[in-house]
Amino acid sequence: MTFQKKHQLGAVPLNEEPFDRSPVCFNVRKGVKEKLKTVPDWKERLREFVDSLISDIEDDC
Repeated sequence: MTFQKKHQLGAVPLNEEPFDRSPVCFNVRKGVKEKLKTVPDWKERLREFVDSLISDIEDDC
């Protein structure tokens, strides 16, 4: 079975804006990683928090 071009099935993006290909990494205290994974939708919530953190800094300048 060959792969058909322009097919309707397959992965679709979850957001309108593409993500950067290189991730942002930072260290956390012990135990935080496991607790964070239990939070529903933690990745999107963290992205929104980072965006608001950056906008707060831009507003102050």
